[in-house]
Amino acid sequence: MTILTKAAIVGGGVIGGGWAARFALNGIDVAVFDPDPEAPRKIGEVYANAERALRTLCVAPLPTPGTITYASSIAEAVEGAQWIQESVSEVLALKHKVYAEIQAAAPDTLLGSSTSGFKPSELQEGAANPGSILVAHPFNPVYLLPLVELVPSNATAPETLAFAQAALPPLGMKPLTVRKEIDAHIADRFLEAVWREALWLVKDGIATTEEIDDAIRFGFGLRWAQMGLFETYRVAGGEAGMKHFMAQFGPCLTFPWTKLMDVPEFTDELVDLIAGQSDTQSGHHSIRELERIRDDNLVGILQALKVKPWGAGETLAAYEKQLREASFGGEIKHDYNIPLSLHSARVLPEWVDYNGHMTEFRYLHVFGDATDAFLTHIGMNSAYMARGRSIYTVESHIRHVQEVAAGKPLALETQLLGYDEKRVRLCHIMRGENGEVLATGEHMMLSVDTKAGKACQLEDPIPAKLAAIWEGHQSLDAPDFAGRAIREI
Repeated sequence: MTILTKAAIVGGGVIGGGWAARFALNGIDVAVFDPDPEAPRKIGEVYANAERALRTLCVAPLPTPGTITYASSIAEAVEGAQWIQESVSEVLALKHKVYAEIQAAAPDTLLGSSTSGFKPSELQEGAANPGSILVAHPFNPVYLLPLVELVPSNATAPETLAFAQAALPPLGMKPLTVRKEIDAHIADRFLEAVWREALWLVKDGIATTEEIDDAIRFGFGLRWAQMGLFETYRVAGGEAGMKHFMAQFGPCLTFPWTKLMDVPEFTDELVDLIAGQSDTQSGHHSIRELERIRDDNLVGILQALKVKPWGAGETLAAYEKQLREASFGGEIKHDYNIPLSLHSARVLPEWVDYNGHMTEFRYLHVFGDATDAFLTHIGMNSAYMARGRSIYTVESHIRHVQEVAAGKPLALETQLLGYDEKRVRLCHIMRGENGEVLATGEHMMLSVDTKAGKACQLEDPIPAKLAAIWEGHQSLDAPDFAGRAIREI
């Protein structure tokens, strides 16, 4: 795994600020150069939104944040960095000037560009070391959306590309390597086509900006978010699949449905029309409010996709697994003379029911995450499961003690009640922000040979870890609810 410890950001606008937040919230120190005196304030606001969103998105605990500092020069910013991300304006001459300054100080450091349109060969023109330059095009908000288009040229060194491909997944990002350089890469070519058609629909009076957005966000946009274009159409073909779909709808490509290559003139009247409709649609929200609304929606979509796991949700699931293993690994010291504190959460809006309280299956969700944190702590990681060994919950008993509303913090205490060569007995106490007991959970778990499909003995390193915990926990009083069944009426 490629581990970054310092990154440099040149250009601290919306994209550069998003990169800074993504790096820093993953424990990486960030040095920013931007001549704008307002850059610290702007990036600070982006960081605050990013931290809020990521802590809601990730059930696993994030690492200790890295620092964000502001350099007085490009040379100062890039000193000691392992990744340099350029996010200045889309002016090729400006980028060349910036690259000359960067490579005068750090010629061999990976230099990624956030450009949405320029090819890497254009960026590399006149560079001191073209081999360290490639396109690393993210999507806004950078701290939430996982996709990064990596675009090398023939001059990009293979080790530069390999380094970028390895460095992004630990940040919760999905690198997509573009096979051949092309203007606007992959995703923005689609966006440009949709944008052109949307301009015509507004100009011709067929739809307003809000109606076009509704067509996307209530329709195909939700499908694209988790299945993309071709897989969506494959499903549309029914049991006969993509071949049937293409046979049925392929001839439509010759119909005069769109004005894809016929771009309307960008007149003042068209700009005013678009801007006015957009103001009517969204002007009652500030940009920060819109960002938070967008972020909350993305969090909900990504969390839902993680359950499958599917699409971007699969990336999130792998990211959380990595965070959990890093946070709860055996190298971290815990006081085993008290209950363990391995998991915390916050009640998401979608967790509440019609009464405004956390719905009952979410209690099991939170207790399950606390159990996963404990299992990871005792050594049930990906390496253990790769050997065909796992631990399954075979019995649970949950008590709902108090109501809890959306937005409230949850802190979990975990106590080992006993174990033997095949079984582990746990209890969790869920506490609120003032330490009050909200719910309790008791769980019996069984060691399983997943290949044979039957119970088996626990294997190293788990017995030794359980023994160390039990040495302290056996002297703790068992909770009064432990072992209690539901009473008869």
